Amino acid sequence: MNARHMLWILPALAFAFALFTTTRPALADPTSVQHGGTYVGSVVVEPGQVVDGDLDVVLGDATIEGTVNGDVNVVGGNIFNRGRITGQTHVVGGSVVESFVPWAPSGGNFGSYAPDHRVWWRIAWDVIALVVFLIFPVRARMALDRLEQHPAVSTLAGLCGWVAIFPIAVLLLFTIVLIPLIPVEFVLLAVAVFLGKASLALLVGRRFYELLQPKATPAPLVALVIGLVLLTAAELVPVLGIMVTLLIMLVGLGAVLLTFVPDWNVPGSAASRTRAVIGGPPMPLG
Repeated sequence: MNARHMLWILPALAFAFALFTTTRPALADPTSVQHGGTYVGSVVVEPGQVVDGDLDVVLGDATIEGTVNGDVNVVGGNIFNRGRITGQTHVVGGSVVESFVPWAPSGGNFGSYAPDHRVWWRIAWDVIALVVFLIFPVRARMALDRLEQHPAVSTLAGLCGWVAIFPIAVLLLFTIVLIPLIPVEFVLLAVAVFLGKASLALLVGRRFYELLQPKATPAPLVALVIGLVLLTAAELVPVLGIMVTLLIMLVGLGAVLLTFVPDWNVPGSAASRTRAVIGGPPMPLG
């Protein structure tokens, strides 16, 4: 397998892993059993009920509130004995597995599986970021430059931008005449956030591509798609994903805001002459 194949396989695997870790089985009511046998999913022996024969449960819990005349064997679950078991009990997995693999099924009907809808929301946000990039490719390229050259300043600018949102809205509200501009402010904020995410995805996707293909430079659209997949995979990781999302919203917004600083936008200005060349191979717009 060459590096070009790995370029597409690794992001796909990262996204698939994050997708799997954030989708959990929809827990259904345990199945009430009246006789021994093998069951997939959680089962319960009701109070006063007598089950003759061994009870084997796979990928679920066994709740015993009645009597089981035989052994109770559970794989991938736990035994909750509130009744009477005449034979032996054996548990493989259960709490031990859940402590290391928190997304593993722990109960319910294994066939009832519902993905976390937040995954599809993330994908929808990525599509919007892609559309915003296609509408404002030059602005996205400028934001990418700010991210590479001034990451700390971009972070500070993003923090100031988020802090200033509501004071600006309040000022517009007090003017009475400019109240219609309040929705415009939040629309521009949303566009800036998606544009910032697209710029950050460009940077991540290009660096990842160059890591596997040091002598090649990806097309902007290819770099953007790779970067969005990697960022979305990181956002889907529990706990860490929240920090990644906040970082994207903070740094991305700051980079977009910096593109409106006049000294950095005027060709031939002192800032543009003294700024270091962007690291890595040049990245064409088309």
